[in-house]
Amino acid sequence: MKKPPLYLLYLPVFLILLSFSATAAANTIPEFPGKRSLWKGFTRYDFEFMGRACIEVLPSEKFRICRGGLTSFSSVFAKEKKGRVAFLGGSITYNNGWRDSVSSYIRKRFPLTSFEFINAGIPSFGSLPDAFRAYNDVFSKGKIDLLFVEAAVNDRTNAYPETEQIRAMEGIVRQAKRTNPLIDIVFMYFVDPDKINDYNKGIMPAEIINHEKVAAYYNIPAVNLAKEVTERINNREFTWEGDFIDLHPSPFGQQIYYRSISELLRTCPNKVTEPELSSSVMLARLDAFSYENGRLLEIKKKNETDGWEYIEDWKPSDGAGTREGYFNVPMLTGSVPGKVLKFSFKGSTAGIAFTAGPDAGIIEYSIDGGEWKSKDLFTQWSRGLHLPWFLVLGDDLKKGSHTLRIRMSSSKNPESTGTVCRIKYFFVN
Repeated sequence: MKKPPLYLLYLPVFLILLSFSATAAANTIPEFPGKRSLWKGFTRYDFEFMGRACIEVLPSEKFRICRGGLTSFSSVFAKEKKGRVAFLGGSITYNNGWRDSVSSYIRKRFPLTSFEFINAGIPSFGSLPDAFRAYNDVFSKGKIDLLFVEAAVNDRTNAYPETEQIRAMEGIVRQAKRTNPLIDIVFMYFVDPDKINDYNKGIMPAEIINHEKVAAYYNIPAVNLAKEVTERINNREFTWEGDFIDLHPSPFGQQIYYRSISELLRTCPNKVTEPELSSSVMLARLDAFSYENGRLLEIKKKNETDGWEYIEDWKPSDGAGTREGYFNVPMLTGSVPGKVLKFSFKGSTAGIAFTAGPDAGIIEYSIDGGEWKSKDLFTQWSRGLHLPWFLVLGDDLKKGSHTLRIRMSSSKNPESTGTVCRIKYFFVN
């Protein structure tokens, strides 16, 4: 019998190798320097770094904290054939990327289930705004089965005080559990250069400590992506400058986020459970003044007073940028120094949500006839942007009725072009 040509004997091997190569290529990042291969389902990057080859990829489970696990969503999605998933955060949530991939993963995992996905990301917002807008933007939409929360980047950038961060994150959790006692919640700690610097100094970032206090108390799973990215960079798996690029991640970075979050959904305990009486029992507050009753109160025509004009459809005329939801909307605008705006409310906390643009001024405020204090509304981003900003003006207040008074100061930030305050909401707890 005549032997087949030698190339035919090796053809099956060649086809297998070609198939593997195509699979690997589909899971790699274009233009990455060096060799790439798949290792335990993770794309491994082998390139020279300071004269040494990339070492083995770190296991991802060390960056996931399962705690009480995710005990409800898989049962709800499988049995009820419908589900509602919400994403609450800043611009990293608002932008396309990991969120879309996680949504796609959930759809594929439960192909017979009808889903509603709520993108409640708003650029520049951290835990404080999120706690007061959570009802409007998330919980008013109906029962939420699975909630993703991220605020660590903007809590650092916006320099919210530690107490406000803890009260805000706890407020979000308690609002969520009050609307659905069996809700599954995931905290995510995204990366930025400051967090990388902290971890490299052996310091846990303050905002992650604050968020973890709430997560640990309520037994909430978390993904520490800031720590993961830092350690993978130090492990020479990729670089910040060439691959992850920015705190708003490149497609490569979005894939890192997606993989870790989806692995948490897959591996944290998610056994089918039946509702138990104990599940509906709310823990005592971690902080007695947590923002669990946080609400936004829209500006109305009746709020208008001498020196404070109600503008029904405000938009900037100075060419500065805006954020969605904070232009072509009603604003209460004060620009005349000394003219007092009064706001009566009930609760332990009150503040204003406003746009801090190029002409942002300095306000003076007093609660219940107390000492007048001042706050500069101009931010480091105000030169070219009417930035939505939330400012607590009264906290730790006694139960009952209170009156907040606000007036514009004749002083202003040297970099500001005016003495203006534009209020979109009062917020109260």
